[in-house]
Amino acid sequence: MRIIDTHSQLWTKEAIASMPEDMRDSHIRIFGNNLPTIADTIADMDESGVEKSVIVAIDAETKWNYRVSNEMVAEAVSSNPDRFIGFASVDPNKGKIAERELRHAVEKLGLRGLKILPHLVELKPNDKQMYGVYKEACDLGIPVLFHTGTQFHAGTKLKYSKPIDIDDVAVDLPELKIIIAHFGWPWYEEAMAVVQRNQNVYFNIAGWAPKRIPPFIWSYMKGPVKDRALLGSDYPLVSRKRIVSELSQIEIPDEIREKLCYKNALEVIPGLV
Repeated sequence: MRIIDTHSQLWTKEAIASMPEDMRDSHIRIFGNNLPTIADTIADMDESGVEKSVIVAIDAETKWNYRVSNEMVAEAVSSNPDRFIGFASVDPNKGKIAERELRHAVEKLGLRGLKILPHLVELKPNDKQMYGVYKEACDLGIPVLFHTGTQFHAGTKLKYSKPIDIDDVAVDLPELKIIIAHFGWPWYEEAMAVVQRNQNVYFNIAGWAPKRIPPFIWSYMKGPVKDRALLGSDYPLVSRKRIVSELSQIEIPDEIREKLCYKNALEVIPGLV
């Protein structure tokens, strides 16, 4: 069976060095200082049978002077084009500049999605300041992946990351494909409500070992949102090897397993076949 990881990080030494000092220290305290190279990432994919992985950029220059650049992600993709899919990131606080950067990232760098971390840009997903980049994403035919739920960036605030705010975006822009990352934990009931009522909204299980995922989420994956659940690792936060191993021990129908592991990803990420 194919396996596509729809959400992982480029947490190389160079990427972590781009963080502000307090945020970098907090990151290392929580996740450790064992930063994976690109070769480590490929090895983890090989060991777990993962065919392709999305890797994401981060743009929070305006508020935090923190950026894992689109160019850095594009370079990683170019080194392993058959294994990596790059998602861009732009800071909506930059206005028209952000829209132009997104178009450049897609048309010139070959990136295939947009990652936004609301707590880092300090804008809720339904803030009107965000809509310019959403409309650009619509024009480009790419999905928007939102960080939702808790996070560990020192000094940032959780209030920006509630999945209920994504409902406004989904209703206002039904042609935009949206991914709620981390199933919105601890607001996962909110997240499932948003996914269930909006056919353009997906969610992923990135950052969670399957055995720790709440039963509520598995029940929804096997039922009302089975066509919009996506596998994700958030590697190196959780290894793909662990995720795939634990997933094999979860009792779910083969049809649901295939949808989660790759079939649903084919519907939301452009260019996948």
